[in-house]
Amino acid sequence: MAFESSLTPENVKGLALALLSCFFIGSSFIMKKKGLKRAGALGISAGSGGHSYLLEPLWWAGMITMITGEVSNFAAYAYAPAILVTPLGAVSIIVSAGLAHVILKERLHALGLLGCIICLVGSVTMVLHAPKDRTINSVQELWELATQTDFLVYAFLVFVVVVVLIIFFVPYYGETHVIVCVTICSLVGSLTVMSVKAIGIAIKLTCEGDNQFFYPHTWLFVAVVAVCGLTQLNYLNKALDAFDTAVVSLIYYVMFTSFTILASVIMFKNWQGQAASSIISEMCGFLIILSGMTLLLATKGLGDSDSFKLGLYAAFSPSLSARLSEEVADLKSFIESSKSERSQRNCTLRPLSSM
Repeated sequence: MAFESSLTPENVKGLALALLSCFFIGSSFIMKKKGLKRAGALGISAGSGGHSYLLEPLWWAGMITMITGEVSNFAAYAYAPAILVTPLGAVSIIVSAGLAHVILKERLHALGLLGCIICLVGSVTMVLHAPKDRTINSVQELWELATQTDFLVYAFLVFVVVVVLIIFFVPYYGETHVIVCVTICSLVGSLTVMSVKAIGIAIKLTCEGDNQFFYPHTWLFVAVVAVCGLTQLNYLNKALDAFDTAVVSLIYYVMFTSFTILASVIMFKNWQGQAASSIISEMCGFLIILSGMTLLLATKGLGDSDSFKLGLYAAFSPSLSARLSEEVADLKSFIESSKSERSQRNCTLRPLSSM
């Protein structure tokens, strides 16, 4: 029964658009990076404050590809539930890692390849057990779902937690604790996705001949996307500026996907009427994707001869990795000094023994 529900025409359209989005977004990173390298070779690099990449066609091709991917992802929410679309964002990381290995010659660790396979297994598990999306006939219907008591309580709690974090935690802990900014992005992002889904459905209904942009509710959803999207972008940039990209990527993926699934379940009642076994399978699929992403990001940038353990430390705790490196260096210097002292003592004792 769960398998049949995942193959509804609407879910198939949403799945196709989501996968297309992952391919476009994943490949856009490669195009932009090649464009940045070309621009840096001919002028001042972007890392040094240069903007010569704006004259590089390949960089613009990457930007256009990324925008196409985002539009495709936007459209996917109009056909499939957020529980199906959001976790599939991990596929774009797999596409990016695979293309980087082939095109940019950024060597993919053997365990990283295993992580990609695990992500794909988790994605297939979630697709096979995805719930049916709720049939929506107007934006007014969406507004009624958004103003349900339980969803209003969720939105109010998100607002309170975000305000508290921004006022009391960001100024003191924003640059030392990655969880602060990422929590803000994830909570606000869950509301962004719900509004994006509402706008996507409005556009779909409008294209079918029933104009939904006459309703003020549609423009309220647009306003929520604008405010929440800018807030999300601002604090995500703060997190990326202060912390390692692999750390931010993994924590953000976990929290953003979790809160989005929660918001979708509350607003659209995705799990209502679904078998408990299918719900458990969806959660297991999400955990499998998470495990694969952890393995992939932990081994990112490592060659086959590098230590996986050191890569794991480097990905999740740069400061711990630095301390370990210092301790190893200290240990080596201690061993070398001990050897030199022993050799000096031996040289001193040898003449005495010959007497």
